[in-house]
Amino acid sequence: MLTTLSFLGFTFFVAFYSWYRLRKDDISSKEGYFLGGRTLTGGVIAGSMILTNISTEHLIGMNGSAYKNGMIIIAWEVTSAIALVIAALYFIPIYLRMGLTTIPQYLESRYDATTKTIVALLLMLSFVVTLLPIVLYTGAINLESVFNVSEVLQVSKSEGIWLTVITIGVIGSIYAIFGGLKAVAISDTVNAVGLMIGGLLVPVFALWDIGNGNILHGMNRVYETVPEKFNVIGAEDSVMPFSTLFTGLIINQLYFWGMNQTIIQRALGAKNMAEAQKGLLFTGIFKILIPLIIVLPGIIAFYYYGDQYFGDQDYIYPVLLKKVLPLSLVGFFAAVVLGAILSTFNSVLNSAATIFSLDIYKKIISPKTSDRNLVRVGRWSSLVLAVVAILVAPTVANAPEGLYQLMQQLNGIFFIPIASVLIAGFFLPQISATGAKVGLVTGLTFYLLTTFVMEVNLHFIHIWGIEFVLNLLVMYLVSLSFSPITKPTSRFNSPLDLREWKYAKSLSAFLCLVTLLIYYWLGS
Repeated sequence: MLTTLSFLGFTFFVAFYSWYRLRKDDISSKEGYFLGGRTLTGGVIAGSMILTNISTEHLIGMNGSAYKNGMIIIAWEVTSAIALVIAALYFIPIYLRMGLTTIPQYLESRYDATTKTIVALLLMLSFVVTLLPIVLYTGAINLESVFNVSEVLQVSKSEGIWLTVITIGVIGSIYAIFGGLKAVAISDTVNAVGLMIGGLLVPVFALWDIGNGNILHGMNRVYETVPEKFNVIGAEDSVMPFSTLFTGLIINQLYFWGMNQTIIQRALGAKNMAEAQKGLLFTGIFKILIPLIIVLPGIIAFYYYGDQYFGDQDYIYPVLLKKVLPLSLVGFFAAVVLGAILSTFNSVLNSAATIFSLDIYKKIISPKTSDRNLVRVGRWSSLVLAVVAILVAPTVANAPEGLYQLMQQLNGIFFIPIASVLIAGFFLPQISATGAKVGLVTGLTFYLLTTFVMEVNLHFIHIWGIEFVLNLLVMYLVSLSFSPITKPTSRFNSPLDLREWKYAKSLSAFLCLVTLLIYYWLGS
């Protein structure tokens, strides 16, 4: 009873608060619906970014991976801080000066409309086949574990997960379809606070239990029992070799935090340049702290259970949660988890709707359509994508290396080719539109063949690095025969205040230093 009451209480509080904040907002216009009216502040941007990024594929998938593989997977998180620094100091000034609503709009300016359309379609496909289904499925695992949905409804476990997937999908769609970006961002901010509090409670209660009332003593006992789990330097045959930090991982991080529509759309909705930079850099602080929530509990779970759950690692986090949290807090944390699921789900839906409406529907199908009709199209496209994601979700079960690793492998299909085209656009003015299109096809084909068809004895992140270099080479060679027709836009007419945040560079230096110190401290 306490579990259910605390769950419902926090869930309804978030919904009411979001409604209250939005009750006077106009979301019928294009900017109002897709960019929150360009009124977002640094704190809201950071809260929304971290909740868009951190969902159950992290809470369950990453803790499951940490349980099995140890601290080496921290690389996915702490290296994000460096990518966020680059995004804040370099990418976001370009985007805001151009007044962009979507990243594909940059590609049209730099290359041509066809390149933009191809990338827009690839992005929407990536949302449907990777992120949305995995978020829904991992969320269903967690809620099934907490509330025993299958037992309550007297159905099989698989049917219980199916029903939970559908319920999450429907609720998440309501936020995205009817509220637009600002509704998503506001609910994200509240849920971000809940995630940090609830997420930290898990290791705190566990270490309190292990240390007999002394958290530091509990931490020492875990470390002394399984010191190998705290090493951040992954061997070459591990799930996360240290060498990958210098090949494909940095490309992936740059794309995810500086060029990924789902993430960067929050910064594009900022009220000015300073707030956008604050949002990105505050997110960098979160990414350095977040391993306390999505990595440390997995290691603690190994202390408790050994290798008992190695064959089913993605269930270890819910098991730990039920073991260490009091019943009165299990419901609250389940509500936080639901908020994290909904955040990522509705954020991706909103970004997909933005791309489809502005980059495909308005440009190709109905160029003269009104803003009001664009909002209507965005809502319908969100609904269709939500239905498809719900249908695909159960197919991601039983990933051999865990769901988080599966998601990253699938993301490589889309992220690296798109990243190579964008980075070439920023830094290599000689790359032509024809070269960009050939590079996209080359990257997709190369990665699919080397990862899913042929048996290549090389970590998939190293394959990302090879693919990136190959793409740049192909684009350059093709561009020798097909010279660029268009050039990057050099004149900008942004309505925003484009003065940079005065502490941007000093906080950026601090984040980079902390990242290096983490590897020095845990790798020595």
